[in-house]
Amino acid sequence: MCGIIGIIGNAPVAPLLIDGLKRLEYRGYDSAGIATLMNGSIDRRRAEGKLVNLAELLEREPVEGTIGIGHTRWATHGRPSETNAHPHANERVAVVHNGIIENFKELRSELQAAGHSFETETDTEVVVHLVREYLENQRSPQEAVAATLKRLEGAFALAIVFAGRHDLMIGARRGSPLAVGYGDGEMFLGSDAMALAPLTDQISYLEEGDWVELTKDGAQVHDAEDRPVAREVKQTAFSGAMIGKGEYRHFMQKEIFEQPAVIGDTLHSILDPLRGSVQLPELDIDFSAIPRITISACGTASFAGLVAKYWFEQIARQPVEVDIASEFRYREAPMPEGGLGLFISQSGETIDTLEALRYAKRSGQTILSLVNVPESAIARESDAVLQTLAGPEIGVASTKAFTTQLTVLACLALATARAKGSIDAAREAALSEALLEVPARVAEVLNHDTAIRMIAADVMEARDVLYLGRGTLYPIALEGALKLKEISYIHAEGYAAGEMKHGPIALIDEDVPIVVCAPAGPLFEKTAANVQEVIARGGKVILISDAEGIARAGDQAAHVVELPAVDPFVAPLLYTVPVQLLAYHTAVLKGTDVDQPRNLAKAVTVE
Repeated sequence: MCGIIGIIGNAPVAPLLIDGLKRLEYRGYDSAGIATLMNGSIDRRRAEGKLVNLAELLEREPVEGTIGIGHTRWATHGRPSETNAHPHANERVAVVHNGIIENFKELRSELQAAGHSFETETDTEVVVHLVREYLENQRSPQEAVAATLKRLEGAFALAIVFAGRHDLMIGARRGSPLAVGYGDGEMFLGSDAMALAPLTDQISYLEEGDWVELTKDGAQVHDAEDRPVAREVKQTAFSGAMIGKGEYRHFMQKEIFEQPAVIGDTLHSILDPLRGSVQLPELDIDFSAIPRITISACGTASFAGLVAKYWFEQIARQPVEVDIASEFRYREAPMPEGGLGLFISQSGETIDTLEALRYAKRSGQTILSLVNVPESAIARESDAVLQTLAGPEIGVASTKAFTTQLTVLACLALATARAKGSIDAAREAALSEALLEVPARVAEVLNHDTAIRMIAADVMEARDVLYLGRGTLYPIALEGALKLKEISYIHAEGYAAGEMKHGPIALIDEDVPIVVCAPAGPLFEKTAANVQEVIARGGKVILISDAEGIARAGDQAAHVVELPAVDPFVAPLLYTVPVQLLAYHTAVLKGTDVDQPRNLAKAVTVE
C-alpha cells in the first residue's frame, strides 16, 4: 500500500515529510521520495529501498522549502528504482499517486503525439504531463487539475504541488482514501490519519470524487462536478486504535472501504498494464510442468483457494485439488511427483495451514505460499512466496485480505495459463484489462453502502440465512455466509445454487432470507430458475446481479443490488463486497462486537 503525505507549513517541511513517511512504513514499500519548492522551483530527492536511504541522501543533499509532498512506493510495472520512485515531476508540477490510472496507455499515446517525452513506464507519469499540458494552455492550477481528473479512469489518490506556488497544494481522491489535516497556519494531506497523527488532531476525509485546494489558511473541497462543498472536520484522539479507524466506526468497515486501494496496490505489484500481462517475481517454479496444484488453507482463505480452482482449471487447464488444511494434514493424501503445494494465509502463522505445508514438503512438493506477512512462519518455510499488499488487517473477520488473495490468485492463474500455452496473448491482455478495472468497479460497488444497510434491517431479524451462487460465485456464497455467522451470530449457510433442491429447499419459508449472487452470463438462466423455486415457496430473495440479470430475474425479489457488468473472470472480486457490507451492517444493527467477535482470533495458532 503506497503512502502519501503533503504539508504546507511555516518551517522547512523535509524532516516532517520523512517522519510522516515513517508512520506509513507499515504499508510496505521499496522506494521513497519527497519534493519541495525552493525559490519557486521543484526540488526532488528519491531513493530505492528503505527510508533510511532517503534520509541519508537528504543529509548529503538537503532540500529546503515550507511546502512539499512525500511518498512510499511498492514497485508496480517497473522495478524498484530512483527513476520509478515518486514524486514524478517536471519543471511545472510534481505528483505523488496511490492507485491505478486505467486509461494511462491511451493518455500516454496522446501526450507523446503532442510532444511529451516520458521517463518511466508508470501510469503516474501521465498525470504529470496532462496537468502540464493544461497549464501550458493558460489554465490555472485548479482548472488544470479539474480538467485532468475528468480525463482519468481508475481508482486513485493524488497530491500535487506547482512550481512558483508556495501557497497551493491540490489533493484528489477516487476510490483510494485521502485525509485533510487542519493546523494553525498549516495544512496537511495524508493517505490515512496515521501519517498526520503528531501534526494535527483536526481531520476531514475527502469523499468519492472530491478534490481539494489547500493553502496555509485552510481548504476548499470540490465534488466530482467541481462544485464547492463542505466536509465535516472531526477532532481525532490520536491514541490507541482510533488512529487507524479514521472516519470509520469499526476497523472492519474501514478495511472494506480500503479494498479499491489495496487491490490496486496488489495488482500493480504483479501485473504490467503496458504489456497486458502478469509479471511474476522470480519464483524458480516451472508452471508448464506441474502435474497438479494442491491448495490448502483455512476459513476465508480456503474460499479464495476454491475460487482459484475454477480459474486454474478453466483458464489454465491445470488440475487442482483444494482442501481445508485441518483435514488435509491428517488424511495422508498421496502427492504427485513434481506437484506444487499452494498455501494461503493472511497472517502466515495459521497452525493447521503450516502443518499442512510441512506434510506437503515431506511429500516432495514444491511449496508456494500466499501471505500478507512476508516474515511469517509459512513464508519462511516456503520455497517461494507471493505477497498480498492488504496492509494490516485489524478486524478479525477478513475482508481486504480475502480480495487481495483473489487478486494474486487470478494473476497466478493467468501466468500459469501462459506457461502452459492454454491462453493466447490477446485473451491474456483482455483478462488483464478486466483485472485492472477492478479497483474502480469495487469503488462503484461501495456506493451501495446505504442501500445495503437498509437491506440489513430485514436480515437482522432472521434466524437463518441462505447464500446461493454458481461457478466462481459458489465460494463467494460460502464466504458471505461465513461473514454473517462470524460477526452477527446469525446462522447462515452457503450452497452451490444447483444443490438447493437437494435438501436446503426444505428450510425455505417467508422468514428465511436467501442471498443470491448471480451475474448475467452462461450460468445465469440456471440460477434464475433456482431463484424462482425459492420465490414459489415464499422465500425472501436478495438478488445481487448486474442490470441485465436484474431485468431478467429481479421483478419478484424482495431486494436487488445492482453491480457493474464485468467480465465473469473478475466477478468474484466484485460480488464479495456486497456480502461483506451486508454482514457488517447486520452486525452493527444487532449490536455485536464487529471487530472482535466472540470466540474468534485473528491468527489461529492452535489446532
